[in-house]
Amino acid sequence: MVRLAGVSGTVEDFSLRRTTLRDLDGVVHTVPNGAIEVASNLTRVWARINQDVTVAYGTDIDKAIEIVDAVGKAMQEDPVWKRRLLEPPRVERVEALGEYGVTLKILGTVRAPERWNAAGELRKRLLGAFHEHGIEIPRPQRVVLHRGPSQVAGDSGQAVPAAASPTQEELAEGSE
Repeated sequence: MVRLAGVSGTVEDFSLRRTTLRDLDGVVHTVPNGAIEVASNLTRVWARINQDVTVAYGTDIDKAIEIVDAVGKAMQEDPVWKRRLLEPPRVERVEALGEYGVTLKILGTVRAPERWNAAGELRKRLLGAFHEHGIEIPRPQRVVLHRGPSQVAGDSGQAVPAAASPTQEELAEGSE
C-alpha cells in the first residue's frame, strides 16, 4: 500500500515509465513516474495506531486513561491480536481541551499491514469498555426552542391563541 502523487493504493504493476495502483474503491490509477515527487510506503514493517478519542467534560480523566490502557493490554493478550501488535495501544497524553470534551492521544505499534484493522478493533473495544464504565463520548448538543400553542405570534407580533390540537379520539377517527 503506497501513496504516490496524491493517490493511495496497492501497487499492481510498475515499469520505468509508470506505476499502476488500485485504491480501496477498486479504481485503478496509472501514475507516470515523472509525476512522483514523494513516494510513501504505508505497509513496510511496522506502523502506528494513531487514534484521538474525545471524552466528555466531567469524565474522570485518570479513569478514562486506565480503561484505554487496559483495553490495549487486553487486545495484546488476545490470541488473535497477539502476533499483530508490537506494542499495545495506550494513552500517550491529553491531546486537547476542545469544544465538546477532552481529547486523548492513543498510540500503539502494529505490523504495518494490520494498521487499519487494528485501529478498527481498538475503536470497537473502546466503545464497549466506555459503555460498560459509564464514560460518555460527547456529541454536539442542540437547543430547540419550542413555543407552546398559546404563544404563536400573529401578524401584529402579539401572541395569539392557536387552534386547539386534536384529541386522541379525533386522531383515531381520522385514521379509520
